[in-house]
This record gives sequence, C-alpha cells and structure tokens, in this order.
Amino acid sequence: MTEMKKAFSIAGYNFRLWRGNPRILVTFLLAFILCFLLSDKAVQFAVDHNTTMQIVEVFIWNFGDSNSILLSSVLLVLLFADMPFLSSGTPLYLVRTSRRTWITGQVLYILSATLIYLVFVLMCTIFFSMQQSFLANMWSPTAAILGYTNAGERVAIPALVKTLEMSWPYQSMVSIFFLMLGYTSVMVMIMLVCNLWFGQVAGVVSVLVYSVYGILMNPDTIQLILRLPDEAYYIANVIIGWLSPLNQATYHMHNFGYDKLPRLWQSYLIFTILVILGFFAAVHAAKRYNFTFTGTEG
Repeated sequence: MTEMKKAFSIAGYNFRLWRGNPRILVTFLLAFILCFLLSDKAVQFAVDHNTTMQIVEVFIWNFGDSNSILLSSVLLVLLFADMPFLSSGTPLYLVRTSRRTWITGQVLYILSATLIYLVFVLMCTIFFSMQQSFLANMWSPTAAILGYTNAGERVAIPALVKTLEMSWPYQSMVSIFFLMLGYTSVMVMIMLVCNLWFGQVAGVVSVLVYSVYGILMNPDTIQLILRLPDEAYYIANVIIGWLSPLNQATYHMHNFGYDKLPRLWQSYLIFTILVILGFFAAVHAAKRYNFTFTGTEG
C-alpha cells in the first residue's frame, strides 16, 4: 500500500468513528438550528411580501456576512474537539506507517470533514427556503426589495447592492462557499498545529484568538475605536480587507473592478498557501508529538 493510500485509510478510519458519536450528531444539529435561525427572517420576509426567492439566495444573504461566517465556523471546534484523533487504531497505523503519513491522514480528514460540514450548511439553507424558491440563475423580486430599499436594513438581512450588480446567484454561492471553506480550513489547521505543539486547550484557545482577531479587524470597529474621519475609513477598509482572514472570507469585501480590496482569486490563493503552510507545520509538530493512548476509545 502506498503512503497516500495509507493516509486515505487513516482519514477513512476517522470517519468511521462518527458512527454513534453523540458529539458529531450535536455538531450537525447545532448547525441545522443555526441555519434555521439565520434563514427564518429572509423566508418569513418573502412570505409576508408574497414574493419568491432564488434557491441559493438565503445562503448568499446568510453567509455573505462576516458574523454568520464566524458563528458557523466556531461549531467546528466541537466537531474537532478530539484532535489529534488518538484512538485504539492509532498505534497500529503508527507501526505500519510513518508519522508524516499519519498526520497527512489527519489533515485529509479535517479538510474533508470541513467540506462535508459546509455542504450540510448549504443544504440546510436550501431546505428552509425551497418552498418559496425557484431554480433559475437570476435574482428574485425578494432580493430586489431587500437590496434596493431600506427593507434589508430594517430586518437585518445583508442583501447588498454590490452583490446583486456584480454577479449572479449561483456564481455568488460558489464564491461564498469556497471563501468559507478557505477561512474554516485555515482555522482548523491552526487548531491542529496548536494541539500538536501545546495540547488540546491551546487548540481551542487558538480558535478563539483567530475568531476574536476577525471581530476586532472590522472596518466599523476600527473606525469606532480609533475615531477615524470618514475620509480615512476607505483606507482602513482596504488595509483590513487584506489583513483579516474573516474579511477575506466575506464576499462583498472584495474587489469587483473598482477598488483596491483583494480579488476573489487572491483570497483563494492566500487561504490555500496558509493551509499548505499549516500542513508542513503539522508534519513538523507530529515528529515531536508525545503520543499518549491512555483512555482512548475504539
């Protein structure tokens, strides 16, 4: 068996441990509830105004907003609470393969699990809005009302004109999905590396620091704290748009042809580079990791 096949085998073994694991069930249940709470306002708005929605618009409105991205990503702490995934099968894999292959399997697992989690989130938003939706790749009357009037602000639904004018629903959905995937992948890689180097508590703390950094590195927050004049707000907005992973993951915080914010491909590239760096850091940390198997479960 090649080393890559062994790595995939390790990842598959971790997925098999999902069976009967209440923590996994609770994670996806909480994600389901979060999606319901985020989607309900938009669906109810369409029902009240007797209008239809494009089937992925609720996902776009929910997760085109940095706060919602942050909330959904924090649930991954629960999903990966048992990093670095030591179980009764780990000694067998370590005997039959190298630590590098073992950690490669762990990375494949967390990236695949993150992808599955985000697909589940997408499917939940579609499920909650499907009775009020259509499939055509065009913005709905609901989006027009929310985007071009102050109705969106009144009901706290971020249907931005910039999004409506610069793209189409399915293209926007794909972009937002991959931005979320990049942001959350970087987060779980940081969590894995900190777990390997400093222990599980440090892994959880690293996620909290990562999240708080995203909250603080917000243009409105910076303007409020530093009392920046309006003419300096744009400069702060551009700088923070480049420096904050959370803003990199926010769809409308990108350059669509008329400002100096990062373009979508640049954000994808930055997240990819950070994940690759995280992988090499995890490989290095695994070489020094002190394996302890007392109390592991099969």
